[in-house]
Amino acid sequence: MTQLPDVPLEGLYGDAIMDHYRNPRHRIPVPDPDIEAEEFNPFCGDQVTLQIKLNENGRVVGVSSRSQGCAIIQATASMMAEVMHGKTLEELQELSHRFRRMMQANPTREEPSEALGDLVALQVVRKYPVRIKCALLPWMALEEGIEGVGFPNG
Repeated sequence: MTQLPDVPLEGLYGDAIMDHYRNPRHRIPVPDPDIEAEEFNPFCGDQVTLQIKLNENGRVVGVSSRSQGCAIIQATASMMAEVMHGKTLEELQELSHRFRRMMQANPTREEPSEALGDLVALQVVRKYPVRIKCALLPWMALEEGIEGVGFPNG
């Protein structure tokens, strides 16, 4: 029986992803959230819970993004929470659309957007198509949460 080489996660995913996986941000629950959503992938057990607090102008002033599962979902949830502060629901929807396009695009045809910040590092996941769902799960929670408050999802 041939044993596969032991490849460190850093070699697969990169420093930014591993940093967010090992040191996830924004995990403390938000008191009295305006938006709360949860997503679960029954095939692999990945789970994410998202809470968002908005100010009177409709901008994000508090985020909690707690996840369980693989390195990709945990890193994505942390990175996503980092870029959400100060944005409106409309801006979050656009960010979600950009992230989806990045994850599904042919890398030679579409360059990643600077608006995505550290999330750009997740384009490496495209090399592992089965893991794309892991990266999209936090965004699904975001979209579900926005839709739940009656904001049109376009």
